[in-house]
This record gives sequence, structure tokens and C-alpha cells, in this order.
Amino acid sequence: MSSIFPNFMLRPVDRALAPALQAKIDGKTKPLGALGRLESLALQLGLIQQSLAPQIRQPHILVCAGDHGAAKAGISAYPQDVTWQMVENFLAGGAAINVLARQAGVQLVVADAGVAHDFGPRDGLLDAKVGAGGTANYLEEAAMSAAQCAQALANGAAVVQQLAAAGCNTLGFGEMGIGNTASASLLTHCLTGLPLADVVGRGTGLDDAGLERKRALLAHALKTWPERTDAPLAVLARFGGFEIAMLSGAMLAAAEAGMVLLIDGFIVTSALLVAARIEPQILDYCVFSHRSSEAGHRLQLDWLKASPLLDLDLRLGEGTGAALALPLLRAACAFMGEMASFESAGVSQK
Repeated sequence: MSSIFPNFMLRPVDRALAPALQAKIDGKTKPLGALGRLESLALQLGLIQQSLAPQIRQPHILVCAGDHGAAKAGISAYPQDVTWQMVENFLAGGAAINVLARQAGVQLVVADAGVAHDFGPRDGLLDAKVGAGGTANYLEEAAMSAAQCAQALANGAAVVQQLAAAGCNTLGFGEMGIGNTASASLLTHCLTGLPLADVVGRGTGLDDAGLERKRALLAHALKTWPERTDAPLAVLARFGGFEIAMLSGAMLAAAEAGMVLLIDGFIVTSALLVAARIEPQILDYCVFSHRSSEAGHRLQLDWLKASPLLDLDLRLGEGTGAALALPLLRAACAFMGEMASFESAGVSQK
């Protein structure tokens, strides 16, 4: 890790403020615990920010896009060109994440981490391309070299450092890349030990035959790696995507900056699995936005002992779950800052 981010330092969240935060929550004009998950969310935000009055400032969602060499082998229901076409949709403001980000009042950052397309200089598109043609085909060789993996991680960290310098303290994560649910399945299996078949899902909508083909291809991919290890960076380089690696680097940098990390679905959580194996304390900074209908995501969350805020049967990606959950973070901060206490309102307690 030090060879990638030489001065990286992630401290666990200091819980010394927890009693004061809990007393403030309990002192609001309501029965104890009556605001349910909103109360535990307020406590977490206060601990991350080390403040009795947490705030969501200049929130952003970072959407990283990249192509996967294995996609051409038929692991997705969609052709690889959809990756660059959807990036164009993001830039035009017409994708689901654009709509939901606008509705939530959150700014969107779209990054080309390694799409097999030449966009040229474009307003609204961050050029963080590592490989012009996307990753290599992990069914035959490593998806990326160690140097490429390190560059993608560093690119993610650099984006976050700029956002932090501009005052952002809350960052959601999203992705786009045809074939990346397959990559996420391999990462999840290798990093958690969960059975491969259990974490391989339909992705963009495979039928039964397509799902079985996908499972067979991913089982074959594991067999082509005789020197297999569970070292996170080695797993990431073997089976990851440039967009997933960029997200992992961004997450580590965001936690180091003391940001709230708003985690989306299956692919984003696979990037978090990498980051958490590198620095387990990153989980203190994570708010899990939703539980996807992708079977592997439910298993990831169980393995992480994570409790998501929403369960809406989403399986789109793009950071859509993060955008939908952001108003809940604002609500948690609002009740902490604006709701009267029993004492201030002159209301009798139990």
C-alpha cells in the first residue's frame, strides 16, 4: 500500500464522542429510539465528522467507467459498446443517475477510467484512462498489470483529493462497465471465500442459459490463475476493471480525508472489499445505501455485517442507490441540528 500512496494514513474513527452524541439524540423531543435507523445514522455521521452537529457539505457522486476484455466472451447480455454509449448518456444528462442526482441535489463526476473509446476532450468528463482498450481478458491472462492497477488506484485518490480540497465531505460511488458484474463476482469470491456460484448473478439480465455460461466462464477464469492468492491488489489486478480499481483508490483517499463514503451496489461493494482488505478501518466511514436484488450483493453485505438503509430491488448501478439514500443522510443531520430537545421545548420527559 505504501508504494501506491506513500504518505497514506487511515485512522479508525474515534468513538470518544459517542456518549455525547447519543445523549443529544436521546434528548430530542421523541421517545427513545423512535426515529429508528435515522438515529444510528446520525450517530455514525457525528462520529465520522467528530461533531455534535454533523453536516452534509458539497456532496458528490463519482461514477467511474471502464471496459473489460472478458466482456467479448459473452459474460453480459449487452455488447461492449454500451459502456461508451452510456457514458455519452451520462454526459447528456439522460441516465438514471443524472435524474436521481439532480433530484437529490448532488453533483456528479464522470470519469473515464479505461473505456474502449476515444471521447476526446469533453466537458463534464474526467480523463483518467489507464488502458485505451479496456482491461485484458482475464479468461486468458491478468486483466491489468501491477503498474496499471497502481495507476488506476492513484487516479481515484487524486480525484478525491481535489474534491476534499473544494470542501466535499460526502462522496457516493457509482460505476459503468459492461461485464463488470462478472469481475465483481470474481473479486468477491477471491476476497471473501464465498462460493463462486452463489455470487454470480444475472447482471444486466442474462437468461438461465446465459447465467450458466457466465458461471462456467468464471470458473474457468479461476483455473487459469495457478499462482492464485487472496492478496487484495493481486486479486484486483487479475480480475478487476480499471473502473473498480479507481473506485478502490477513491474510497481509501476519501476515508483518509474523513469523508462519509456512500456505498452503492454489487460492483461498488466489490471495490470496497478490495479497499477494506487493504485498510479494514475504512468500514467505519461507510454508509451502505441499499441492498441490491443481485444475489451476490446480499452476500457481500452479510459478510461485511453491513446494514443498508434501503431495499428497493435495485440492480442498475451507476450510483443510483447512493443518490436515493443521500436525502436520509441530510435528514439525520437536520434532526440533530434543528429538532428541539425536551429541555429547550419545555416538554416533560418520561
